Amino acid sequence: MSYADGFVLAVPKAKLEEYKEMARNAGAVWKDHGALAYVECTGDDTPYGEVTSFPRSVQAKEDEIVIFSWIVYESRAARDEILKKVMADPRLHMDPSAMPFDAKRMIYGGFEVFVEL
Repeated sequence: MSYADGFVLAVPKAKLEEYKEMARNAGAVWKDHGALAYVECTGDDTPYGEVTSFPRSVQAKEDEIVIFSWIVYESRAARDEILKKVMADPRLHMDPSAMPFDAKRMIYGGFEVFVEL
């Protein structure tokens, strides 16, 4: 089974195009180094829940949009190797202070895939 990294974050609507450009660049870098898939989605139906929700999870403000994304790899070992290469790639600028969003509110993690159809 494959392995996936998942992300949820909030991007200011005024910086959405800047974020999309950054995501397109990042996706190309990840794919060049062996990721099987790289997906970025803007929230379209993400209501603010009473207890939990995508907007609550990242403390999204009225002027922000929720982004849900994931990267798929052949395995955890492949992910670890690809991530080393990605982080060393000069095409990728991972300085949190230069990101078009508040990286401190981003949720991320690695997941073992158990159903893949």
